[in-house]
Amino acid sequence: MKRWFVAAASLAALVALSACNSSKDVLEPSAIAPTDQSNALANAEGTDVGAPTIAPSATAPAPLSPQAAAIVAKTRVQFAPIVGTPVEAATPLTQRLGIRARERGITLAGSTDTTPPGIIMRGYFSAMTEGKDTTVVYVWDVYDPAGTRLHRINGQQTAPSIGSGDGWPVVAPATMQSIADSTIDQLTDWLAAKPG
Repeated sequence: MKRWFVAAASLAALVALSACNSSKDVLEPSAIAPTDQSNALANAEGTDVGAPTIAPSATAPAPLSPQAAAIVAKTRVQFAPIVGTPVEAATPLTQRLGIRARERGITLAGSTDTTPPGIIMRGYFSAMTEGKDTTVVYVWDVYDPAGTRLHRINGQQTAPSIGSGDGWPVVAPATMQSIADSTIDQLTDWLAAKPG
């Protein structure tokens, strides 16, 4: 129980720090510079990349109205480096983010793109094991290119731990894939509801 409290307090502090809306404090230009992770997402969206070895989405995305689909399609999204996850947990997440974004009609921006993205997403993650289950808590802040936070997506996913141990080593890839699906679906709903 003590670990749960420490992890929750750490995540709360991380979220509080990320709540700043100043581009000086939170989102320096170097922080939104394209990375290998954002390139991987953009490549996953393209047709010239081999299919990732992950299971198809468990739920089909709800269809959008033609007007909402047009709004979503014109928004270019770049994912900043994800905070708090090791590569082993981030890989199934980033692969599924690319797949689900493509399913929902979202264009991902990579490091080789010359056109700046319309929005930048920064993700903060924490994993806590209690008993036989592990909970992944996540927060995505959605920023405009100037560094102003526009929206926040957050949630948690609890699933049985795989293997023995605590934290990230026992998080199943399917858990991270489910978080990716939920993230893109919530982003799509928010984009579709925006005027314009």
